[in-house]
Amino acid sequence: MTLNKGSIVAQAEITVTPVTDKAGLKAFIDLAYRLNRSDPNWVPPLRGEVMEMLTPGKNPFHEHARMQLFLAHRGGEAVGRISAHIDELALAQPAEQGMGPGTGNWGLFEAADAEVAHALIEAAEAWLRGQGMTRVLAPLSLSIWEEPGLLTKGHDHPPTVMMGHNNAAYQGWIESDGYKQAKKLATYALDIRGEFPPLIKRIVQSGARNERIRIRPVELKHFDREARIICEILNDAWSDNWGFVPFTEAEIVHTGKKLRPLVREDLIMIAEYDGRPVAFMMTLPDLNEVIARIGGKLFPFGWARLLWWLRKPHGKTMRVPLMGVLKEYQSSRLASQLAFMMIETIRRHSTATYGFKRGEIGWILEDNQGMIAIADAIESSINREYTIYQKAL
Repeated sequence: MTLNKGSIVAQAEITVTPVTDKAGLKAFIDLAYRLNRSDPNWVPPLRGEVMEMLTPGKNPFHEHARMQLFLAHRGGEAVGRISAHIDELALAQPAEQGMGPGTGNWGLFEAADAEVAHALIEAAEAWLRGQGMTRVLAPLSLSIWEEPGLLTKGHDHPPTVMMGHNNAAYQGWIESDGYKQAKKLATYALDIRGEFPPLIKRIVQSGARNERIRIRPVELKHFDREARIICEILNDAWSDNWGFVPFTEAEIVHTGKKLRPLVREDLIMIAEYDGRPVAFMMTLPDLNEVIARIGGKLFPFGWARLLWWLRKPHGKTMRVPLMGVLKEYQSSRLASQLAFMMIETIRRHSTATYGFKRGEIGWILEDNQGMIAIADAIESSINREYTIYQKAL
């Protein structure tokens, strides 16, 4: 038994145990819904999606990763959870790019209080040490491409699709365990109903007159080809970025299947230069706006609402989760011109066809000066910040 500071009420001991069966996995998933149900800005993910993410054989991340889930209990009640995982592809990256040899991760973190948080982090660190890791980079849930970082600014509004949200108290609990900032990520929001500044309009118009440039929508009838083009550009464009881990062939196929229901031809652009694909911009309708209304459950009525929405997405917000330009063009004026041309094309379609009013770009690394300059030029501003922490083990 332990005592709370300033209290004479005895509190049951916290136990942290690995998840080893289906019942434990279900409890692991269910806990997030219970601990966050009073937060009006938390968007409950679809339970089936979470189950798939955590199941080897259904999520290709597990083909190159090791993972252990942990649950914390107090007095017979689940009060916290955490995942500890090691990505072999991340271990193979250069250390100066953030990952590298000896770097493990934890994520999917939820805790009822600071004492539970400490016990969970301690268990994850012990597992990582046992696997030979010497450093931890966290939280990542599970991959850098899924929900990276802890939300440290922007708790007053819900996240957009594929972005995380967490209790604001987690920041203090994690930092009190010796974690220091490794990198900050940000999303940028803007009103897309009005036109961009005159300078941007002139850059776009100049590009439109250039016969070597073509901005085209993706073609759904050739979806597999288009997905491969986008992932090949992405792997090249981001390869020198901090935290980069390459997409595998299996992940390209898996991601294409997951995103296909959200894909609209006029919201994803590929830029060609002399007939060669050199850049892309992916825009997704904010699925979270409808997911929030069905509470993470497709049955009995959630599936009908979701399918109706997917037939023609509508709402307030669209998000640009990914864009990239081949490295050979990144230091040229062409790179920013292509970006502005794709942004303007998507902006027009988003407002005219779908009625979107707001755009969100990101995440963007705090030191990615090129992307920050583009975000500033279209008069967007930071609306959410995420922190990835590090600690020596």
